[in-house]
Amino acid sequence: MNIHEYQAKQVLKGFGAPIAQGVPIMTEADVEAAIAALPGPLYVVKSQIHAGGRGKGKFKELGPDAKGGVRLAFNPDEVRSHVKEMLGNTLVTKQTGPEGKQVNRLYLEDGADIDRELYLSILVDRETSQVSFVASTEGGMDIEAVAEETPEKIHTIGIDPLAGITDVDVAALTKAYELSGAAAEDAKTLFPLLYKAFVEKDMSLLEVNPLIVMKDGHLRVLDAKMSFDGNALFRHPDMMELRDETEEDAKEIEASKYDLAYVALDGDIGCMVNGAGLAMATMDIIKLYGAEPANFLDVGGGATTEKVTAAFKIITSDPNVKGILVNIFGGIMRCDVIAEGVVTAVKEVGLKVPLVVRLEGTNVQKGKDIINSSGLDVIAADDLDDAAQKIVKAVKG
Repeated sequence: MNIHEYQAKQVLKGFGAPIAQGVPIMTEADVEAAIAALPGPLYVVKSQIHAGGRGKGKFKELGPDAKGGVRLAFNPDEVRSHVKEMLGNTLVTKQTGPEGKQVNRLYLEDGADIDRELYLSILVDRETSQVSFVASTEGGMDIEAVAEETPEKIHTIGIDPLAGITDVDVAALTKAYELSGAAAEDAKTLFPLLYKAFVEKDMSLLEVNPLIVMKDGHLRVLDAKMSFDGNALFRHPDMMELRDETEEDAKEIEASKYDLAYVALDGDIGCMVNGAGLAMATMDIIKLYGAEPANFLDVGGGATTEKVTAAFKIITSDPNVKGILVNIFGGIMRCDVIAEGVVTAVKEVGLKVPLVVRLEGTNVQKGKDIINSSGLDVIAADDLDDAAQKIVKAVKG
């Protein structure tokens, strides 16, 4: 789960991080109170969407010459003008795709006197199985570009999970950022509290880009991005309250109600599979035969007929889906339960696209009998390779 920048900053502020004054704006009626709450004369108007690259983004409605999704304002009138242009319009960035995201919230923040911009993130490093800091002196820009063009400027510092962040780790980060004076002193407090926030809130990512050194020498969190481990959210009802469903795919929201692992993709072949590994293999083989999956969907090992029916409805609700592949290897999951769910769903919503079903494992014959006696126009497959070829052929004609 992701949250907005202004929400992430409030979370960090609760841990003691240095954050500028700021006020969220939900409607144009909020502007005057927001302006009055800040000292000025420099303001920053920030679009609040779940995507990066906002500053370089463009609003669909405003033309290519319009300013981006993060703007400076040097007086209250400029704030009002920016809010009027930005709120409710569609911002397109590298991370949103060409469809963009509608800006339903803004954040008005006090300006900062910036001396240097740094990059900081905390994540779980898959190679070391440790929570790690990623640090670079090249903040305020695409970290991917830095990694490609000047990889020597990126430093990864792993944190021992038993010891936690130590003075040695802080010193290594301070050296990587080339900090001195007041900034080096701030680092002794800031880096441990960021690590504490990451661990205590079960984050999967905390990104601060940029972390700035101000002209007075002190550090400040100028931007903040947070993602949380969905499997741990039950421990954090306070974080769950920050969820903005308007930023999420409606199909993914519906899937979460049934505890289905669903991620929408850009292809045209819908997939229903049990097991994450098999789901990945299914998507890979679809791509191997020249097509693209429309989703990742793992119904899990203990799926019921109700869950399978819900999964099928979610797949068919995607207008991009031109064909569906059901690929079940029944271990804990029983093939007859899958078959009953598919039949129930098709009878409720209809079947307007080709459907290929491959069943193998527990109660496989019962499952096949249910499908075969249903009267549905289903293409049977013997194995995964056969299933992939058949659905790609059916979709491409």
